[in-house]
Amino acid sequence: MIARALAMTAVAGLAGCTSRTIVVTSEPPGALVTLNGVEVGSTPLEVGFRYYGQYDLRLRKDGYQPLVATPWANAPWYEYPPIDFIILPLPIETRVRWHYDLEPASVEQDAATALIDRAEEMRQAVEPG
Repeated sequence: MIARALAMTAVAGLAGCTSRTIVVTSEPPGALVTLNGVEVGSTPLEVGFRYYGQYDLRLRKDGYQPLVATPWANAPWYEYPPIDFIILPLPIETRVRWHYDLEPASVEQDAATALIDRAEEMRQAVEPG
């Protein structure tokens, strides 16, 4: 019983550090990144993540059309059981890279965006507080 407890403690002590990072880049750089509804910074951006799967990604930059995407963060082969348990003691770093090219905004889109912004300001001014 004591030997088993010592073995489990030794394995836990050997457990490697796992880091998972999503890297978002854009052309041009400096676009505001919203990931699953949370603003996380501007491109180029590195943000840690816990779960693999599909993400809701939005990029915004003045003078460019907003971009909406649903990219996947797919698990690499070494993150599937039982392989992940076998290599548990090794430090693992996973990087998921997403790159997007933003399209310049048209004059009509700039006018429409300005109109929507003015309408939202008026709505907020009229709504009872």
